Amino acid sequence: MEERKIVTSVLVYSYDELPEHYKLLVDEAKRVTKDAYAPYSKFQVGAAVLLENDEILSATNQENAAYPSGMCAERVTMFYANSKYPNLPPKALAIATFADGDFLDEPITPCGACRQVLLETELRYGVNINVLLYGKRGVYLLSSAKSLLPLSFDGSLLK
Repeated sequence: MEERKIVTSVLVYSYDELPEHYKLLVDEAKRVTKDAYAPYSKFQVGAAVLLENDEILSATNQENAAYPSGMCAERVTMFYANSKYPNLPPKALAIATFADGDFLDEPITPCGACRQVLLETELRYGVNINVLLYGKRGVYLLSSAKSLLPLSFDGSLLK
């Protein structure tokens, strides 16, 4: 038997410690949470992506009474960016969540489907996407979406 360990490194910043370009990205993710369509869960998520040309695009989660017809903010944002700028790689993605009248103390992480889409986007462009997860007590910074999905499934396994 062989044991293999998988380790994910997470840098934890206070908001004030973030580099300015990441503050702008987090601020945009926070700002758009108010636009989320979340009448059922009341869990408003905003995501903002920083593209290679330094443009920031953002979107929110969109719920639907016919669950699971809705979609998470991360996928809405990434699909929008990939559609609008199909040849422009993303550099970073920030995610923020607003619930019960305030932003969460601790960051939330993307669901499995969102992790898979972020991984596919990294592979599509051949770049790592820095992922920032906002919480009032700290902002997690991961160096790639792949670090959120160890032992991942990708297109190379289909060959």
